[in-house]
Order: sequence, then C-alpha cells, then structure tokens
Amino acid sequence: MAKRKSYSSEFKFKIAKEAIVDDNIVEIARKYNLGPTVVSEWKKMLLKQGCNVFNTTPDKENKMLKVKIARLEQMLGKKEVEMNLLKNFSDFYESQNMI
Repeated sequence: MAKRKSYSSEFKFKIAKEAIVDDNIVEIARKYNLGPTVVSEWKKMLLKQGCNVFNTTPDKENKMLKVKIARLEQMLGKKEVEMNLLKNFSDFYESQNMI
C-alpha cells in the first residue's frame, strides 16, 4: 500500500484558490501532479469553510510540541550526566596528581 502524501495548509489553500479562479480542475491537478478529486475536494472545502479549513488543529500542534520538549529534556539530561562524569574524572585526575 502506498503512503499518502501530506501537504501543507498553505499548499492546499494555493491549489484550491487556483481551482476557484481557473475552474479547470483537471489541468490544475496535472500541473501539480495531484488527483482531480483531491483538487475538487480542496476547492469545496475552501468555499465552504474558508482558509482556516486547512490549518492544523491545536491538539495536533500541542502534541508535536510536547514530543519536541520531551526530546529536548532527554538531551539535556544526557548532557548533565556527561558533565558530571567529566567533573568526577577531572576531580579524580587532580587528586592523583597531588599525591
């Protein structure tokens, strides 16, 4: 099964707006290598709901940001461990040289 392509809200808006102005859905679909049904659906959605229809939901954005924060916190934790190891090694090395 082929993976579905994901398009940005700006791209969808651009294509839907072009479909409204030009009204030649088949030509527009061919121009951007899209299916005519997709272009037609985006056009209908734009006419029905305006440009906000293609924006990502706040829940999806929040989830993406939480994942990013968790990844950054994990990286920070690793760096703290590395710093402590280096400090311990440095302290040990200094104590060996003083003897």
